[in-house]
Amino acid sequence: MTDPSGPRAEPVTLVGGWPAERALLSAHLVVERPRFRLDVALTAGPGEVVALLGPNGAGKTTALRALAGLLPLHGGRLRLGEVLLDDPAADVYVPPERRRVGVVFQDHLLFPHLSALENVAFGPRSRGAGRRAARVEAQRWLERFGLAEYAARRPRQLSGGQAQRVALARALAVHPDLLLLDEPLAALDARTRMETRARLHHDLRAHEGATLLITHDPLDALVLADRLVIIEDGRIVQEGDAATVTARPRTEYVARLVGLNLYRGRAAGHDVTLDGGFTMIADDEVHGEAFLAFPPAAVALYPQRPAGSPRNTWAATVVGVLPHGDHLRVELGGPIQAAAEITPAAAASLGLLPGSEVWAAVKASETRAYPY
Repeated sequence: MTDPSGPRAEPVTLVGGWPAERALLSAHLVVERPRFRLDVALTAGPGEVVALLGPNGAGKTTALRALAGLLPLHGGRLRLGEVLLDDPAADVYVPPERRRVGVVFQDHLLFPHLSALENVAFGPRSRGAGRRAARVEAQRWLERFGLAEYAARRPRQLSGGQAQRVALARALAVHPDLLLLDEPLAALDARTRMETRARLHHDLRAHEGATLLITHDPLDALVLADRLVIIEDGRIVQEGDAATVTARPRTEYVARLVGLNLYRGRAAGHDVTLDGGFTMIADDEVHGEAFLAFPPAAVALYPQRPAGSPRNTWAATVVGVLPHGDHLRVELGGPIQAAAEITPAAAASLGLLPGSEVWAAVKASETRAYPY
């Protein structure tokens, strides 16, 4: 549904995601801030969940505030359905309260003096529904999310995960065309976060509109989103489905996000000469400017140069050793900087300490190269 009082939008041509003519959300966001400029194009289709990821200061929150109408655009255009919400060139700006946009913040922001039912009913009431109709709608959403037994409880009587899901029900109760989730799991402890993530994956399927998930957590994005959009310094650096992004990262941030060692260089067939002059053998045949990537788990460490070693072998210095789940992450210096992932037992047998000299090896079959 669209707000009949809003201006009608002209088509917006965007690259990536949904074609503009089929997208529910079609936006080119340009926002000028002191010493920062956001310039990103975003699309999302009905029922699609898009994750917007990036390091601190990349512009994720600025994008969310612009979509919600809390920050006016300085350029570009924002369309939701058939309604033009923001277009500085046409002097169009629809205020937040008139946008069919729901927002769920990190700290859920439930009204502490209202029950779960009344919190959810607040949305429909604010859109003109009568008290009885709003409560019926709220009860329906609580039942849909398996929260009916908590209807009479106030926020302080709910767990963090329950409160966050009540906040989601409140946002969806007004049937928004666009749902914005701002780090919805960041305030939860690890166990609650895991449980709530699984429930949220199910709950989001109840939303027929578009959803934009703002997060810095790759697991949240991989579990919840249909498509990933990564921004750095106010611009999109990569987008695609999880398989595409994780297989072929294009910046150091994305490589760290998906847990890969990433390098730039020049390829001639299977040989890739990295920036700095070190040459590695890749499984893929590429020519010209290229990326080369391999996972830390593919890096084997030895006390001496291994006999009959893989073709990618180099002398390295241990820079640091850090816990990484059930394994250890070993940061290596040398002709290339790399991360290796090994078991504590292997680390103990090698006597790894900062400054230790080791040999590192990676099989060509575990090294991927692709065009820059």
